[in-house]
Amino acid sequence: MCLIAFAIGASARWPLLIAANRDEFLDRPTLPLARWKSEAGTEIISGRDLRAGGTWMGLTAAGRIAMLTNVRGPASLTGEKSRGELITRWLDSDGDAASFMAQMEPAAYGGFNLVLGDFNSSVLHWLSNKPGPGLESRALQPGVYGLSNGALDTPWPKTLGLKRALDSALTASSENAVEQELMAALRDRRRADREDLPSTGVPLALEEALSSAFVDFPEHGYGTRCSTVLVASAGQEGWDIALQEVTHSHRTGDVPGAQNVRLRWQT
Repeated sequence: MCLIAFAIGASARWPLLIAANRDEFLDRPTLPLARWKSEAGTEIISGRDLRAGGTWMGLTAAGRIAMLTNVRGPASLTGEKSRGELITRWLDSDGDAASFMAQMEPAAYGGFNLVLGDFNSSVLHWLSNKPGPGLESRALQPGVYGLSNGALDTPWPKTLGLKRALDSALTASSENAVEQELMAALRDRRRADREDLPSTGVPLALEEALSSAFVDFPEHGYGTRCSTVLVASAGQEGWDIALQEVTHSHRTGDVPGAQNVRLRWQT
């Protein structure tokens, strides 16, 4: 993922909302959202990166969830391990965030933001290995948060825009209205004005291309590959989870694909 906004405990009706775009090179092989088994036998619900394994956002029926963005910069950390494996490792485990972090080697991965959740204990954590050299972490209180390729809640234009859309969706009257509002925000191709661009040390043309919520940068073979919306609605027996993913090919005439998964978390 390269852009995520999420709300936790900010609405009694919608206790968890997530809107996210995954930006990636267009030729990187990927499987869409589905239920699949990890090597440890855990049923994971996510898309999959077929080059390095792992995923950018995943969850389990038991109530664990994780999502990831890379950290951008002129000299980003490089590592021998794929960042996507961090998500599958969390979903395979049953410990808390502190024990997970204690077993992690931050320098083994490129720069990342990682959000870990376990709704059996109603706890979410954000952690990052940038600026390093160790881990920065924070337990997340109820509220609305945004992540792109900087630290948590760095006020980049597209991050602020998606957070505003999420704030608005919290008052929506139906699940369908929430999904439509958030998917529309994730498809926003408007680029930021130059004076509002972040300065991450990459060339200006790249900074501009990456400044929209939906990235379309065909000359670089790069763009938004999928848009994901998770809507949790509160019920008497727990949370009903609706997960929708739309995949984008960036080829003229192609129709975006859509996958939907529903499950219930006993909270």
